Amino acid sequence: MTDLGGQPRKRRTRVELAALDDQIDVVLAADHPQSVRHVFYRLTDLTGPVWVEKTEAGYNAIVRRCTALRRSGRVPYGWITDMTRQGYHVRTFGSGADLIAQFAGLYRVDAWRDAPVHVEVWCESRSIAGVIQRECDRLGASLYPTGGFSSLTLTYQAAEGIRRAAGGRPVRIVYVGDWDPAGVLIDEDVVGKLRGHLPDLEIAEVRVAITAAQAAALPSKPRKSGDRRRLDIRRTVEAEAMPAAELRELLRSTVESFVPAGALVTARVAEESEREGLELLARVVRGEGGPLAVIKAAGWEVT
Repeated sequence: MTDLGGQPRKRRTRVELAALDDQIDVVLAADHPQSVRHVFYRLTDLTGPVWVEKTEAGYNAIVRRCTALRRSGRVPYGWITDMTRQGYHVRTFGSGADLIAQFAGLYRVDAWRDAPVHVEVWCESRSIAGVIQRECDRLGASLYPTGGFSSLTLTYQAAEGIRRAAGGRPVRIVYVGDWDPAGVLIDEDVVGKLRGHLPDLEIAEVRVAITAAQAAALPSKPRKSGDRRRLDIRRTVEAEAMPAAELRELLRSTVESFVPAGALVTARVAEESEREGLELLARVVRGEGGPLAVIKAAGWEVT
């Protein structure tokens, strides 16, 4: 058995595997969800315990141990995110009342209706999307993973949605991607294509990660040989090199800076009230109470 450099690689003992499993458990318990690559970077960070080599072989070892830990039940499946493989489901309902009850939980108040700009979050990979999706949902911000350089179809469909949602307001694209010769061009490509579809709107980008300053302080890897793009970039850094919790906090503070103060809190309060009303309406449809009884229970006024 050899590593990527052709050198013999020592097989870990049971004690070493147990120690590695303990460290994975600690990393995930402290911050989840994370992608496997996030876990890999946490365990190869020179400021912390170094349990694996910073090679593809080391990454594969983390993949195997994360798989074993989840299958054993020690680590919850939901602590690891993977949006690179998803199913497509048909939503069905047992009755009209079931539809109302389920959609009550999906009801969202638009906290951005009075914001001076329209904000969307874009990221380079589906791996990162899985890490920040929940935060985007809480913020009420749309999320688009490009999967590398974005396709014409994706940017066209996104532009159509932006046109409807922006209502003529300026647009801000909050972006998360790698710091490497390709990664620093992907966001420029996205914004350029969106501007081509929406020439009448002001569109600007805010790159929250990875920036040149952040790259200087994060674990890096050699750039790909033969890549002639952006020869000034010597240290390449993947977005997963930034701790997941830090990335989510940076994203949250950036997006919240564009929404009116208190708007998100006010929207959440309104959502809870409206959801209660929808759930009571579902009771009426099920025949669990007359309309007037439900209206009174909800505290609504009857005129």
